[in-house]
Amino acid sequence: MIKPLKISQSSIYYSITFIFFISLVSIFFALLFLLEYDKKNYTEKLNEKYTIIARATLFHLNNFIDKKEFKEQIKNFKLRKIESEEIKKYIIENSKIIQKIQSKIGSSAILKFEKYHYLLIEHKNKILLFKDEDFQPHRYDVIKSIFGIVFLIIITAYIITIKKIKPLRKLKREMDKFAQGNLNINCYRDGEDEISQVSNSFANAVEQIKKLNHSRQLFLRNIMHELKTPITKGRLSAEMLEESKQRERLINVFEKLELLINEFASIEQITSGSGLNNIKPARLIDIIDESIDLAMVPLNRVNLKIDENLVLNVDFRLFTTALKNLIDNGIKYSIDKFVIIEATKQEISIISKGSPLRQQLKHYIQPFTQEKNSHQSFGLGLYIVDNIAKAHKIEFKYKHKNGFNWFYFDKIDTLLQGDT
Repeated sequence: MIKPLKISQSSIYYSITFIFFISLVSIFFALLFLLEYDKKNYTEKLNEKYTIIARATLFHLNNFIDKKEFKEQIKNFKLRKIESEEIKKYIIENSKIIQKIQSKIGSSAILKFEKYHYLLIEHKNKILLFKDEDFQPHRYDVIKSIFGIVFLIIITAYIITIKKIKPLRKLKREMDKFAQGNLNINCYRDGEDEISQVSNSFANAVEQIKKLNHSRQLFLRNIMHELKTPITKGRLSAEMLEESKQRERLINVFEKLELLINEFASIEQITSGSGLNNIKPARLIDIIDESIDLAMVPLNRVNLKIDENLVLNVDFRLFTTALKNLIDNGIKYSIDKFVIIEATKQEISIISKGSPLRQQLKHYIQPFTQEKNSHQSFGLGLYIVDNIAKAHKIEFKYKHKNGFNWFYFDKIDTLLQGDT
């Protein structure tokens, strides 16, 4: 069963989302900083301007300067005097005081009313109110709008980017299916982008593998089919001969050929993708008895140390083939031509007396590998055993202990009836 795709911290989706999130947060803080900086800078300019205007107005009201000089000092500032007493009173009562300056010759205050700034000047009983027509109430709105557009562009870019790489999820799911041996996948995409090219290249590779698998399966099945007929005829002919050593040798040869054909069938099954389609509960003692029969080993060459109550969920034919190969190798390469089969709820071990392997096990589980100067094996035995173990999701291991070679299946508890 394919597990749902999870987005981890190493995922490209996480990375892209994180980068865009950091960008948005950075822009947001940049906006706050710019608004605060612009507000402070603009306020300082307003204070400077209003200070000049208030001082010039108070100087004029106190007759420190004449009207001409007063107009000269404030000519560069766009101020409109509020003449209506009612409007003036309403604005003063409902406005917010931003800053107020008190002096001996009078006072001045900066007011804010409905997004506009006003300058209030008081001298004795005289109250003057000026509206600053040079003030830009839309200034901050423009900045916010610009940053809003930038936010929108980033969000749009994020959505487009995620949509562009979204096919990677489907490709990942299809690759997971392929890794589990399922070649019936579909990841073709219309498009010229890199993801489409990768998907289509992968799909083409899968198609090629399908064709190669089909050719290999057809080749093996044809060989097995063509060989079975002459082998059967040859054995029947050998059976008709009179009792002699030559007759026994011929029968053994044909039996060996039949076993090889069965091993080829096992190889074809575990490598074709058909997998374990015949898993059923089977008593371990029955599996071992069948393995001994297939190996054609005399019972006096085998010592059983097993729990006869163990029942495993396995493909009977494949598992007996694996054990048969281990028993066969154990007998061939042991010093005393004797094997011990030991089984617990954790391990099934084939034990034989002999020298340790010259190389690590991974060398011998490659196809057509055997010890030097040995002509007793085609080098497929351990390769088949390892692949059958992998198909059953257990581990095939080796160790040498006290002069004995141990070839064993580990994690047998996962195959126990009721545990799968």
